Amino acid sequence: MKKVMIKTSLSLAVTLASTQLFASGFALNEQSISGMGTGFAGRSSSVDDASIVFGNPAGMSRIKRQQVTVGVAAIDAKTDLSDTRGTAAGTNKGDMVPFTAVPMGFYVNPIDDHWAFGLGVYAPFGLVTDYENGFQGRNFGSKSQVKVVTFQPTVSYAFNDKVSIGFGPTINRISGVLESALNVSGALGRPTGDGRVQVKGDDVGYGYNIGLMVQATETTNLGLTYHSKVSYNLEGHTEVTRGAGVPALALGGRYDAELSIDTPESVDFSVTQKLTDDWKLYGGTTWTRWSRLKDITVRNSGVTGAISTPLVSTITEEQNWHDTWAYAVGTSYQLNKQWVLRTGLTWDQSPTNNTDRSPRIPTGDRTIFSVGAGWSPTEDLTIDVAYSYLDEEKVTVNRTNALRQSYAATYDNSANGFGLGMTYRF
Repeated sequence: MKKVMIKTSLSLAVTLASTQLFASGFALNEQSISGMGTGFAGRSSSVDDASIVFGNPAGMSRIKRQQVTVGVAAIDAKTDLSDTRGTAAGTNKGDMVPFTAVPMGFYVNPIDDHWAFGLGVYAPFGLVTDYENGFQGRNFGSKSQVKVVTFQPTVSYAFNDKVSIGFGPTINRISGVLESALNVSGALGRPTGDGRVQVKGDDVGYGYNIGLMVQATETTNLGLTYHSKVSYNLEGHTEVTRGAGVPALALGGRYDAELSIDTPESVDFSVTQKLTDDWKLYGGTTWTRWSRLKDITVRNSGVTGAISTPLVSTITEEQNWHDTWAYAVGTSYQLNKQWVLRTGLTWDQSPTNNTDRSPRIPTGDRTIFSVGAGWSPTEDLTIDVAYSYLDEEKVTVNRTNALRQSYAATYDNSANGFGLGMTYRF
């Protein structure tokens, strides 16, 4: 049995949703610091280092020396809340995303003129949100933390100096914590204290990445990458902790539970155009099938009690996400043998809608401006740095649950991203 522990409420269902990450939904873009500098515009067509294992496994065949790339991206987010209202009393500070770091590591070994082997360890999905203890919307979510770590062994084959392909299975481990308050005063008709709501779970799922790279002309490189969906099935138990003033019959207990969810597939296409010996231009687009997330449902067995049965026997929250497109343009300039400068601009759609958006996923369409640089003090070593600024459109949250509790607010989100990476060739 896969392990999951749930102390849950009606707002359980968003176990996988990000608020301030640099890709739509709960996806992460931070698998390459060199790519971060150009806004990931040339993710599947530019072979800068071993992070191409994720960007496009076909590109490994373009690497002529064995190399290791490691890096970390840090995210510092800010949220301003306004026009807040709700049935619960509380605060609306908006300081809900702690300073978060996302590590990554890749290895590529060219075997001969045709074959190359690579390994990757990275985070394709994840979130961290943690509201203050007295948050007014705590009945709809107070803390969420989800991590997906992927291990990807990969091979690529070059048919010739123009066309190559690559494939890598992915082994994905998901773990997470979800918390919210549980207050049933509306159902019981009298004030009650907050109960504690917490979700903990983990599972392992399997998928694959496949890529194609084509040198269309001497100056134009094309890349296409498909990242498959991954299915997770969690089985375990539900625990409900009652707040003060709630009779034992109403809530409280431990039940068997089942929860299933898919992370979506995506397709990335990009072009790298060499303008001069020093200048390169990048363009790219990514489609993600977020429409898979219609709802998330937890089914509990063995639930008894007149009030508790409808509250926790089957817990569903509608999401109704839609497919998204992201578009990016970028450029790089080889200043000299040691330094390359980068910049990029990204437009990224949010999969959420105005009806079902919750405090766990208060995101809107976003614009991201990026700059970066690579420094190569020797032919064997390159150090990359990057900075991104994310600005989201203002969005509204307006939620009501089965206990007649409500919360509404306008969210104004922004974030700063910092990246540091190193590539060593040997």
